Amino acid sequence: VIGVIGAKLWHVFEDPSALLHDPAGMLFDRAGFAWYGGLIAGILTLMWQGRAAKTGALGMLDLAAPAAAVGYGVGRIGCLTSGDGDYGIATSLPWGMSFPHGLVPTTQHVHPTPIYELIAALIIAFMLWKRGKQPTGEVTGDYLLLSGLARFLVEFIRINPRIYFGMSNAQVASIGSMIVGIAMIVWARRHAAARVAAPA
Repeated sequence: VIGVIGAKLWHVFEDPSALLHDPAGMLFDRAGFAWYGGLIAGILTLMWQGRAAKTGALGMLDLAAPAAAVGYGVGRIGCLTSGDGDYGIATSLPWGMSFPHGLVPTTQHVHPTPIYELIAALIIAFMLWKRGKQPTGEVTGDYLLLSGLARFLVEFIRINPRIYFGMSNAQVASIGSMIVGIAMIVWARRHAAARVAAPA
C-alpha cells in the first residue's frame, strides 16, 4: 500500500505545474504511477518492518529483493495489456506491436518494452534467489545495481521524454540506484570481512 502511494506521489511531483493546476485530479487519477517512487517508499517501509520484527532493516530488504524483482515484472504485464505508453520507439522487428486501442494509442509497430522488462526482471529475480549465503545487505545492493542497469538500458528505446543531459527522468534515477547498489555491495563485503577479522 505504501509502495502504491509512493509511486503516485513520485508521478505527480514530476509535473509540479500540473499538480498546482489540478491537485485533486492529479492525486486521485487512476493513471500515473512511477516505479521509483514505489521502490523508495517500499524500501523505507521494509526497513521499518525489519526493525520492528527484529530481523534488521537490511535483512528484511534482502528477503524482499527477489520478490520485488518479480513484482516489477508482473506490473509490466499490466502496462503491456493497457497500452499505457510504456512501450518503445517504432521498430521493424518481427515482434513489434501496435496499441491502437491503448490508453496511449499508436498504430505504429513499436518495441514491446514491457516484455523486455518482464524478462529482465525474472532473470534478476532468479539470480538473486539462487545466490548462496551473502553478507547482509549485499542482495539488496545486487538488486539495486541490476534493476537500475536494466531500466537504464531499456530507456534508450522507450518513448519517455529526455530531460537531463539527453537522459530521461528514469535514467537519472537508475544511475542513482546503481550507485547506491554498488555502495551497498562494497559496504556489505567490508563489514562482513571486518567482523570475521575481529578478535573473538
